[in-house]
Formats: sequence, structure tokens, C-alpha cells
Amino acid sequence: MFTLEKKVAVITGGGSGIGKAVALVFAQQGATVQVIDLNTEQANQTVLEIRQAGGEASGFTCDVSRQTAVTETLQQIGKIDILVNSAGISHIGTVETTLEEDFEKVFRINVKGIYNCMYAVIPLMKQHGGGVILNMSSVAAWVGIPDRFAYSMSKGAVAAMTLSVARDYIKESIRCNSISPARVHTPFVDGFLEKNYPGREAEMFQKLSQTQPIGRMANPDEIAKLILYLCSDEAAFITGSDYPIDGGFIKLNN
Repeated sequence: MFTLEKKVAVITGGGSGIGKAVALVFAQQGATVQVIDLNTEQANQTVLEIRQAGGEASGFTCDVSRQTAVTETLQQIGKIDILVNSAGISHIGTVETTLEEDFEKVFRINVKGIYNCMYAVIPLMKQHGGGVILNMSSVAAWVGIPDRFAYSMSKGAVAAMTLSVARDYIKESIRCNSISPARVHTPFVDGFLEKNYPGREAEMFQKLSQTQPIGRMANPDEIAKLILYLCSDEAAFITGSDYPIDGGFIKLNN
């Protein structure tokens, strides 16, 4: 079950965090993985780990906010069965403290980046008989989270784009879903704590972990396993849906 043999999977943001975990799990399940990341060194490291484990992978340096670059990269890959849009950034701030340039940066990467990738991949999927798109939304799209104005905006847009694409291309055998993680323990979290809470990293990590009713953050591999299911043939009846993976964050926080 959940085999991705003979599937070509493109993972944006595949050099680190959730994207890297997805790339590794997909390769383990037999996919030929195409890692796209802005950081060449990190993309190459993911590719190296996949190849050392006996899998097939290639890496591409690409800024997802640039449509021409995205289109050229995906056309170079050619046949694409699965696209996982994992590339994204966060931002801290209310509407009053969010500068215009910060708002535009979040929009450019988190919203326009996913649009660019879907814009480029859908003609390729139509050409080869269909495919699967998985977009990274967030619990921030569904509940109010303090100091996450721009980030919440971007993830709400991702959820809406997912529904639109699922509706428009259902007859083309293209499925499109999203997932909404709560906090996930990635290198980004460690860097955020080190930058903003020097000397209090352990205390703040515990505090952030406790915001999930389950009492901890998710591991990237746990997120990757849900993505694997939604991108596999076992999930062939699922499209136009968002799946929270949040340790009870949305439904159990009162």
C-alpha cells in the first residue's frame, strides 16, 4: 500500500523541514523525487540522502515567487505526477506592526509561489492524464492566532486556491487537497527561538508545545505520512479537502 513506484514527485521547499521529510518518505515509497529549493546546498543534501538510501532524486534551485523560473524548472522535469507545495515563510505581527514590504514578501512566497507552481504544473498533468497537488495550509487559516496577521492571510488564500483548483480540474483527473498543521518541530522553530528568546529557548519551546492539546509539536515525519496518503492512489476519492493535523488545536482549544 501507498506505493509511489513509477511516480514523479516535485517537492518545493524540499531542502529542509516538512518538505525534506516529504521528499525522504516519497523516495522510500518508490517515487522519483525532484527537490526544489531556494537553498542549493540544502536541496543537494536532501538529494544526497535519498540517493545514499538507494532512491532516485534530483535537485533544482528555484525561487517559487518567480513564475518564469518555476515554469522553466517544471518544464525541464517534464512528466509530473505529484506536486507538493511546501515552500513557505512565516511572519510575526499584527496588522499594525506588519510593514508593507513584509506583507508583500509573505504574499509573494506563500500565495504567489503556490499559484506559480500550480500554474506551471497543471498543463503538464493534463498532458499526461492527471495528477495530484497537495498544498500546505495551516491551522492559522481556520482559527485566530495572535500576531500572525500576514501569515494567516496567506494560508487562508492557500485553502481557497485549493478548493478552486480542485473544482476546475476534477474532470481532468487532477486532485487537489491541502493540509493544515499546527506547530511542527523543524529547524525553523529552533532558529526562531534562538533569535527571539536567547537563553529562554527551552522554556519557550515547552510553552509553544503546550498550545497543542496533545502536549507537543508534531514531527515532520508525521506530517509527511499524511501527505503520502493524500498523494497515493489509496486516496483517489479525495479532492477539494483540507486535513487538520494539529494535535487537537482547532477543535479542542477552548
